[in-house]
Amino acid sequence: MLDNQIYLSEIFTSIEGEGILFGTKTLFIRFAGCHLKCYWCDTPYSLEIKGGNRYSFSDVKKLINDNLQPNTYKVNFTGGEPLLQYNAVKELAKYIKDRNDEIVTYIESSCYDYNRFKEILPYIDICKVEFKMSDSNAVDYKHHDNLINNELECLKIAIQNKKVTYIKIVITSLTSLSEFKGLIERIFSKIDKENLAGFIIQPTSSINEPSLKQLLDFYDIVYPVYREVRVVPQLHKIIGAR
Repeated sequence: MLDNQIYLSEIFTSIEGEGILFGTKTLFIRFAGCHLKCYWCDTPYSLEIKGGNRYSFSDVKKLINDNLQPNTYKVNFTGGEPLLQYNAVKELAKYIKDRNDEIVTYIESSCYDYNRFKEILPYIDICKVEFKMSDSNAVDYKHHDNLINNELECLKIAIQNKKVTYIKIVITSLTSLSEFKGLIERIFSKIDKENLAGFIIQPTSSINEPSLKQLLDFYDIVYPVYREVRVVPQLHKIIGAR
């Protein structure tokens, strides 16, 4: 929250199009603001924090109540980058759990700051930890290793706290196979793979799309160390959902 205000780009119900829970009915709470610069970002309208709509906490609670439909499986805190407004994520996730303990709370984040991540974790059921390859241009070269270190720490913390946790990595035609292999070695030296809920390789669409051969090459790096790896495109773009 900034000045006790919450900045959201949108809130809506749709079908989850990514990750291990694709196909589930989901209330999406999209936070405004992201400091990363991923060139393939598919929600550029959510990048500026004050480009979003400004709400009080009570306003957002009303929006949740108005938009939360029957048979919703989970509430997805997304962005933008939700950790930029981590206090708001924490308070809203707590509100949702107090309101209906059966609804799953879910965070998808670049996990750029493990201290902020620790703050929200008690109120989150499922964590998607997204690792940014250097070709994403999320950060400049000299800051990339720091970003990866924070992502690794968030992954470890989530698993230690027995959260349902999975990994997502976006792959393009420009992604380095050797860099990817090095990252996989770092990931699985950090965690017990038995406690990981999944590993998603997500190809870009409409921009620098990887070939089938490239996707198979990336898959073949993960599979020998972790068999629950999947190549999954964005389903919502296929079915015309948001």
